[in-house]
Amino acid sequence: MSAPEDLSTPEEASAPAQSRGRRLDIPQGDPLDGAGQPGGARAAREARAHLHIAYGPARLCADPAPYPLPEGPVPREELARLRRLHRAAPGHAAMRDHLRRTHLVALCGEPGTGRVWTGLALLAELAELTGGGVSRLGYAGPDGASGVAKGVEKIERGHGYLLELPAGQAESTAESTCESMAEPLLDRLRAHFAEHEAFCVVLVAGGPVADRLLRGRRHAMAYRPPAAADVLDRHLTELLADRPAGLLETARATARRPELTEALGLDEPRPGEAARLAGHLAAHAEGRLSDERLLEHCRSFAPHQAREWFLEAGHPGTLPAALPALRAAALRIALAVFDGSAHSVTAEAAELLAWELAVTLDPQYAPGRPLFSARPGACLATARAVHGEGVEDLGDASVPVRAVWFEGRRLAPAVLHESWDAHHNLRGPMARWLRGLCDDPRPQVWVRAAVAAGVLCARDYLYGLVELALPLARTDSPVRRMAAATALAEASRAPDVRPAVNGLLHAWARGDDEGERETAALAHGYGLAAGSVAASLEELGRLARADNGRTTSHSVVRLLAGAEPETVLVALTHWLRDTRRARRDLALLATLRAVTTRTSHLWGLGEVPELEPYAAWPLATALLAAHPEYGPRLAELLRAALTWARSAGAAEDALVGWIRRAAGDERQLAVLCDFLPRLAQDGDEPLDAGAATRIREVLEAL
Repeated sequence: MSAPEDLSTPEEASAPAQSRGRRLDIPQGDPLDGAGQPGGARAAREARAHLHIAYGPARLCADPAPYPLPEGPVPREELARLRRLHRAAPGHAAMRDHLRRTHLVALCGEPGTGRVWTGLALLAELAELTGGGVSRLGYAGPDGASGVAKGVEKIERGHGYLLELPAGQAESTAESTCESMAEPLLDRLRAHFAEHEAFCVVLVAGGPVADRLLRGRRHAMAYRPPAAADVLDRHLTELLADRPAGLLETARATARRPELTEALGLDEPRPGEAARLAGHLAAHAEGRLSDERLLEHCRSFAPHQAREWFLEAGHPGTLPAALPALRAAALRIALAVFDGSAHSVTAEAAELLAWELAVTLDPQYAPGRPLFSARPGACLATARAVHGEGVEDLGDASVPVRAVWFEGRRLAPAVLHESWDAHHNLRGPMARWLRGLCDDPRPQVWVRAAVAAGVLCARDYLYGLVELALPLARTDSPVRRMAAATALAEASRAPDVRPAVNGLLHAWARGDDEGERETAALAHGYGLAAGSVAASLEELGRLARADNGRTTSHSVVRLLAGAEPETVLVALTHWLRDTRRARRDLALLATLRAVTTRTSHLWGLGEVPELEPYAAWPLATALLAAHPEYGPRLAELLRAALTWARSAGAAEDALVGWIRRAAGDERQLAVLCDFLPRLAQDGDEPLDAGAATRIREVLEAL
């Protein structure tokens, strides 16, 4: 088979002969020199899974829970209702026995988990035995009566009292006074109530203070909520008690529907949420709420939780007393970006963000870090998160890690959106934080940060462009430029934002700044910004002349590993016949990359499930295995590379390496054995003799 005619444009014809006849080499790595390859595919996939959730409309003003009750005596009718609805939490009997024996118990757990109802139920049980009543006490701060409670000096014999320590007050007490302050306060309260033969349940929010109390094991007990299903069923039974019998079964069946579980997006609703959900299900069963309205209410649960979290942190005071609230907010935002990642990565990102938040609140104060803080589980509980065993992909291997994640797939986007949309002054520190993370060479960090930056850019493009995308693109760091490209491509998923992103990349591609041109080429490798894969390929073809195909060929092969490989193969075949050398070279370089680059290193921002089983294979092998029908086009491209004078040597080396890598894997070798005869023969024209000889030598050596 004769070599294709070496056509040139007028500009190329006038170039020096050595330039026009330069030898094409096998592309080595990507524009990041490997950063973003090992582990990048997993990081991008998990970022998409956690931040790309079809929301649909939501009733954001969710109905509030019926409790907490106001301060003062709890009416008997409320106690009677509580007895009907309350479901005992695990360890209820042990809590009651401890309270009867010591006159005080501190329940350590998160707000919304049913601590109030459990505390009132415990006190009501003992009050029945003593003939007393039940009251709620107000918090007066560390300088109030007996140190913590208003009205504690008027304790009545045999009565039960519920006191809730605000999370912020408890934390600031521990931070600004001393770590052991909480236990003496409880000691004084216990002695006071024991003297009056009364009982007190103190509610302590989870966190460092609760963790220290639990380690002391004197007055504190860990609180675990009752099962949400039990709470939901009890409330449904109460709400529909006087309705036709079939309505209760209808509501129970609706609660089990997959679309309702998906709309909630919570692993398990907390008791307060279960009670609220029961009200919506009862209204739906009675015909007062349509299916769509019910799902709207369900979609509001995760945003409602995020809004409550940030309202709690909305009045932090001044540093250092504000640090606990800032650290809690930083942890929740870090989890939104790194949901499912290694605990060490998430914890470090949270500390970096906490520092940004602290210096924004008080620029003259440089906060440190607590060296010996609470157990990870205690801090994670404040973010409605858990930790467990996980793995991180390192390319050729995976390593075990202790991973952390939200207890609900809708919490991550809800937290990210709430922090960005509702709290303008959070944007500055969040933008600085994300830009810093995008300079981390680990794909487990920068890929997730870049995807999150793109999500935020889509929500406010004008702000995100100036504070996130442009600072990342206009830098000497190749990782940051790749992060900028990823963020812009991610932002262009939003139809309203896509034209703006495409216009920006169009201007960069035709500008004089090399970094901006490279960023544009990298962004088009995702096939999103231009509106279609074909349009992105056209832009990459125009950009090829400026970078000699190094970056553009990487982006073309990334598109080849995407959702429309046939579109890319058609474009490559067309470029081979183009009179412009830059486009012919781009086709040849992309072909060589397809043979030499591992599929998982060419991750994109979309799902390609058909290539997942072959992620460790070279892309060309993976495509042949998943799409045997692409064999003729791949053979034509590789045959051209083997017979073209300037690419023959590189193509022979690539082919030899391709076959040798397949030799150790029978599945890969079987794919190549089916393909090589097609490559070696083009109608009546045999393969170039030199290339055929080298291929024969390799096969004989296997």
